[in-house]
Amino acid sequence: QVQLVESGGGLVQAGGSLRLSCAASGRSFGSYVMGWFRQAPGKEREFVSAISWSGGSTYYADSVKGRFTISTDKAKNMVYLQMNSLKPEDTAVYYCAAGNSGITYYASLYGYWGQGTQVTVSS
Repeated sequence: QVQLVESGGGLVQAGGSLRLSCAASGRSFGSYVMGWFRQAPGKEREFVSAISWSGGSTYYADSVKGRFTISTDKAKNMVYLQMNSLKPEDTAVYYCAAGNSGITYYASLYGYWGQGTQVTVSS
């Protein structure tokens, strides 16, 4: 059974940094794309970033480009999201997701989801 478990969220001041981690287990993810999404209160879930597990191709939402970096550690089956220069508008629950439909920002094409980790950025 596939499991995605996020960690690393917390409270940080604007301008600060956090690194989110996602531990993936239950299958081989070699052909999969791993994504990060976020959902703020009262808003729809939105795409943040994605990376192909095998080749490392990456994709970012315009709102985080240049501030966030997605990466994987294949040996540990981990996915990371390094978040720098955080802004109050980055406050949300962040979700790790896995899918095999190629790099995409469509949440519906990711079949596996973690439980989420809260990120709060104070001004």
